[in-house]
Amino acid sequence: MEQTRWQQLDNRTLAAFGAMVVIGGMNFVAVRLSDRGLAPFFGAGLRFVLAAVLLYALVASRRIPLPTRGQLKGTLLYGLLGFGVSYAFAYVALLTLSPGVAAVLMGAVPLITLFLAVAHGVERFRARGVAGAVIAIAGIAVLVGVPSTAHIQIGALLLMLGAAVSAAESGVVLKKYPTGHPLATNAVAMGFGGVLLIAMSLIFGEHWVLPSALATWASLIYLVVVGSIALFWLFLYTIKRWAASRVSYMFVLTPIVASLAGAALAGDAVTPAMVAGGVIVLAGVYVGALSTPKARKAVPIVREEAAVA
Repeated sequence: MEQTRWQQLDNRTLAAFGAMVVIGGMNFVAVRLSDRGLAPFFGAGLRFVLAAVLLYALVASRRIPLPTRGQLKGTLLYGLLGFGVSYAFAYVALLTLSPGVAAVLMGAVPLITLFLAVAHGVERFRARGVAGAVIAIAGIAVLVGVPSTAHIQIGALLLMLGAAVSAAESGVVLKKYPTGHPLATNAVAMGFGGVLLIAMSLIFGEHWVLPSALATWASLIYLVVVGSIALFWLFLYTIKRWAASRVSYMFVLTPIVASLAGAALAGDAVTPAMVAGGVIVLAGVYVGALSTPKARKAVPIVREEAAVA
């Protein structure tokens, strides 16, 4: 009975991880649509601030306690890294960096997460994790088709790498420091990260205009309700039950969903490279996140005296 209960729990976690990957992949399409009517930093900051307001209302209605003083450090670090710094670096990098190169760099998040988790002492080093991450990165390179490095600016490359490191560290923070209820944690973290992004919008002198197109409003509503509240609730639910390095494999699966969504919604062609890259990514995810080493069978020790007898 106990084994069945734990199996059901793991199935729920796996289902939450799958839903998180689908939502994360759809977010790429929604962000592209919202960016047509909103300045990047302002759009991202508005998304998280609105999501935080809704979460605070939900927390208040359900009388969920806000993070305590002991839980505040981890919560704010999660907001700073996962919503503020990571999105700020990524948006600036994508001004000049191609989406293909950006996808490959973000695909390195599982590998970066593993090394950071080991450095922080929250996980042990896993050779399977390294192998799976390398396979997944190769799969993303095939999937998106990385252009020649001759046109890649080093500054943009470093900024995107900073986004990947920040995203990886935000997951490790949640394992290292105590946090409260997922809804309350996300309310505080998203509010903090959203305010930082709004501040970045002011620094960069973005023009604040509310969207006029219906598609932009629909995308923004989706990003607030599903792409922020639901996604990061699933993220917290999953990371409390899995190792941070395993959960981080969502970053290599979301480009597959984004490519398929683009093909379905925008009429993009499904290319052989997309299929081949997706298969390689799935193989990397299996090796690094889902597979477990087989237990070695115990070999009976035969004493020399018994053998002689």
